[in-house]
Amino acid sequence: MGAEKVLRIGMIGSKFMGRAHSNAYVNGPRFFDLPMGVEMKQVAAQDEESLKKFAKQWGWESWTTKWRELVKNPEVDLVDVGTPNEMHRDQAIEAFENGKHVVCEKPLANTLPIAREMIKVAKKHKKQKAYVWFNYRRCPAVSLAYQMINSGRLGRILQVRCVYLQDWGGPETPLLWRFKKKHAGSGALGDLVAHSVDLARFLTGDDVKKVNGAVLHTVYKERMLLEGGGTGKSDVDDISLLLASFKSGMVASFEASRLARGYKNHNKIELHGEKGSLRFNLERMTELDFYDAELPAKEQGWSTINVSEAGAGHPYAENWWPAGHNLGYEHTFVNQFADMVNEMGGKKSLVPLPSFEDAYEVQRVLEAAVRSAKEGCDIPLSQVK
Repeated sequence: MGAEKVLRIGMIGSKFMGRAHSNAYVNGPRFFDLPMGVEMKQVAAQDEESLKKFAKQWGWESWTTKWRELVKNPEVDLVDVGTPNEMHRDQAIEAFENGKHVVCEKPLANTLPIAREMIKVAKKHKKQKAYVWFNYRRCPAVSLAYQMINSGRLGRILQVRCVYLQDWGGPETPLLWRFKKKHAGSGALGDLVAHSVDLARFLTGDDVKKVNGAVLHTVYKERMLLEGGGTGKSDVDDISLLLASFKSGMVASFEASRLARGYKNHNKIELHGEKGSLRFNLERMTELDFYDAELPAKEQGWSTINVSEAGAGHPYAENWWPAGHNLGYEHTFVNQFADMVNEMGGKKSLVPLPSFEDAYEVQRVLEAAVRSAKEGCDIPLSQVK
């Protein structure tokens, strides 16, 4: 590659997202021609024993159990915040204050006021990049949908339908931090609907004007404790439903559940326009379905595009495998990381990167949903700032 500049990364968190992000840092420079080199400088987490093993396995140069040591490390340029939601604020803000670029897991924060504080600090440090891991934008099929919509293939978009279903099992699933409001902020709403709202905004270029009603339902209010026996309180939503109106007049529905038996990671979005429709399901990640209503009636019908062919101009395909050799979940993080490095190196990202501003707009929608469910009425986004 011959790159003179180097991006030095520090990461906080070593569990699920730590693995996903580390894989991106390892493979981004191997599959993409990046304008900078990449060095995995330091990783921080609480459990020393597992952290040492993690750091060695993924190739981190050093490790620490003190995250503040990492954000102050002069050898780190970019801080990756991959911790439980309640920790995002302090870690991101201290990283900014120490001159670092930041990429943070979603949702941005547990509450809107905290997200507002984070974005205020990010704007103050405008020379530093502020990204969020809305990685599903980087599914090649989703990026192709973005390109098709922006070229006018759907015409005016009338409706968006988002469904995100997972199967976490019933009350036998233990009381993880994701079931506790003080740690997670919300349940299916922040964990799943956040992704759906970002995809709807990203693909349409439109913003929510009003949440027209919401239901946030906790099915199992007691779950088994991880240690010591007994049960503890689960106080986040297991199932979330909301309706929304967008500024353009488009309407949308969002449905999310952690209790949908048989659905492992069913992240689906449909967009219906005057000229046609698109639909995508993460469980068939490389496929994009398209209905072209401008064809002669006798030729109309759903077609499925296998978005994996470099010669056809499919997004990211030239960096990976021959056509039909499909990508997986982990590649969405690699693709986003590559675009981040390109942008930091002065090159243009393939499709727009998710910023703190994007995450804040998503957080406003989540807050409006919480208020709508509580108050039983429409909540205009003009009242949620």
